[in-house]
Amino acid sequence: MANFSYIEKKDTRSGFGAGLLEAGEKNSNIVALCADLTGSLKMDAFAKEYPDRFYQVGIAEANMMGIASGLAIGNKIPFTGTFANFASGRVYDQIRQSIAYSNKNVKICASHAGITLGEDGATHQIMEDIGLMKMLPNMTVINPCDYNQTKAATLAIAEYEGPVYLRFGRPKVPNFTPKNQKFEIGKAVILNEGKDVSIFVTGHLVWNALEACEILEKKGISAEIINLHTIKPLDYRTIINSVSKTKAVVTVEEHLISGGMGESIASFLSTKWPSHIEMVAVNDMFGESGKPDELLRKFNLDTPSIVKAVDNVLKRKKLS
Repeated sequence: MANFSYIEKKDTRSGFGAGLLEAGEKNSNIVALCADLTGSLKMDAFAKEYPDRFYQVGIAEANMMGIASGLAIGNKIPFTGTFANFASGRVYDQIRQSIAYSNKNVKICASHAGITLGEDGATHQIMEDIGLMKMLPNMTVINPCDYNQTKAATLAIAEYEGPVYLRFGRPKVPNFTPKNQKFEIGKAVILNEGKDVSIFVTGHLVWNALEACEILEKKGISAEIINLHTIKPLDYRTIINSVSKTKAVVTVEEHLISGGMGESIASFLSTKWPSHIEMVAVNDMFGESGKPDELLRKFNLDTPSIVKAVDNVLKRKKLS
């Protein structure tokens, strides 16, 4: 297996903050809007450096999306920032009507996504946001895995023309991807080549998939680990190349099964290369308050759950 290690754990929201500041240095048309969560979104460095390009909208997320749409008409590149729950569910109408429908160049930056928001509980732990956003025509959906990749993704979407939903989180996770990496929208990253099973994973759980890969290797199972940081558009070529080799699939995401990355992969494969699939995701339920690691265990999103999913799909593959 490829050798992966990390020096420290860092939160992906800080990667966004660092990327936003650097993007702002490169392009004076970049502006930032925040819904009263400047510190939580790590947008404070940008606000301090470029106060004339920062707009504190307050707890008025729908208004923030409307303002961003207007700024985009004036050739600005607006980055909106709030919690994922408020960046998608609360303002779906405004995003659909004012941004996606007219293909506005607005970057919707959503922190504290998924269940690892932790103690704030179910009302803040949105796990259906990827489904909401990927269904919108013109919308690009990105979910990076660590600090470095989130920073690189932020820089990449600043140069991309069109609406983007960038999803990241609160907890500190292993920071293991290259520091100065080039982020290619729509291009998956193969972290480990394997021949027995394809594990497609996105977001914070990429590191858990790598941990599972080590466990599986000791059991004699060769797993291909693919970081699908871009959920829309999917990297269909990489998916089909991997699955045509392994003929078994496990998808891993911090999201509901309904509407998530796994659903998109299953839909694609059903018409191009029908395969045995197991999905590691939350099954039709809301979250609850708790520490991130405890919640990952309870909702079967941790490393042992990935190993179990691989065992299950390989049993079905063997019987076919």
